[in-house]
Amino acid sequence: METPRSLRVLLGVTGGIAAYKSPDLVRRLRERGAEVQVVMTAGASRFITALSLQAVSGRPVRQELWDEAAEAAMGHIELARWADAVLVAPATADFLARLAHGRADDLLTTLCLATTAPLTVAPAMNRQMWANPATVANVALLKQRGIGVLGPDEGSQACGEIGAGRMLEPGQLAELLMSQLGADRVLQGLKVVVSAGPTRERLDPVRYISNRSSGKMGYAIAQAARDAGASVVLVSGPAEIDPPTGVEFVAVESARQMRDAVHAALPGADIYIGAAAVADYQAPPAAVQKIKKTSERLKLELTRAPDILASVAGLASGRPFVVGFAAETENVEENARAKLARKGADMIAANRVGDDLAFDRDENSLIVLWDGGREEIPTCGKFELARRLVAVIARVRRATGRAGRTAAVPG
Repeated sequence: METPRSLRVLLGVTGGIAAYKSPDLVRRLRERGAEVQVVMTAGASRFITALSLQAVSGRPVRQELWDEAAEAAMGHIELARWADAVLVAPATADFLARLAHGRADDLLTTLCLATTAPLTVAPAMNRQMWANPATVANVALLKQRGIGVLGPDEGSQACGEIGAGRMLEPGQLAELLMSQLGADRVLQGLKVVVSAGPTRERLDPVRYISNRSSGKMGYAIAQAARDAGASVVLVSGPAEIDPPTGVEFVAVESARQMRDAVHAALPGADIYIGAAAVADYQAPPAAVQKIKKTSERLKLELTRAPDILASVAGLASGRPFVVGFAAETENVEENARAKLARKGADMIAANRVGDDLAFDRDENSLIVLWDGGREEIPTCGKFELARRLVAVIARVRRATGRAGRTAAVPG
């Protein structure tokens, strides 16, 4: 497992008054064993000098997009490859807006687009700017894309007002970042395949059978596995959210397409996490033309859709550690235990679903079950829930001493 001492952190500093805390943040990160490379925006240089940051980081501060001293004069590519993690602190309202809309008009925004490393921002601004609907929307968009947001804190501000918008203190930021990207890299060097979102089973060219899954849980798991050091392939049905950066993304529609994409991604995989809400039934073949309303009743003849979890668990060779999900409306643990045995999986993450539970919400809870083991993860945000689930998967997989079962029960 990679240790915090080997982590390389790229620290972006933007033009806010909180930039005066940046030298202390560099020092705190270095105390925890990180190498730190600072990139400043033009606005940041109005508040603090590059010389100060160079003195505490031990590395020349980078400011220009086209730097002749950089590798092949393409500093954004060089830095994007160098970093194990990118932290922007302080992150002003202007920077958050430019990042949310994919701007690449300076070195910092350009490398943020070019990197596959986990990206985290620490907002710092006036309380009214933080509460402005435009900022709220930009931050929500960044979170959907898998970008971490630390803070802001509440308290007195440089303008004399009191409220939310203060950047977290340097020691707190360093601790949070290093714990997430250092000590928690429990999947370092592993390949993880995650399936997420709903599937759509076509009835005709305009209608389909589907479910209420938003894909949020599966996407959060993909992000958490990436942050834990894994190489991640995310196979997703139709979802109205952006996939996390730094993962390989495969878009599918039907259960059959998802099965094929999952199996295509499995070679070399160490873990498969089936978080998708896959349709149980399909209507083969779908009508070529739109079904017309010609009678009072319409009878649909449905057949079983492919069982992806069972097909992965039943592999005779190259089988990864297999984690399934059980969404239940009643007898959650009993039904999940039965599914664990029936599918031949190594682990099942179970949760109660229904009205106002799980679907279309940002919070959830899980009961994680495996042979001879059980752990509850209480209600929390789905990104935090995913991080805790990944930690449980890593621990149980390591404790069993195997990548997966040597003999699986076909579904």
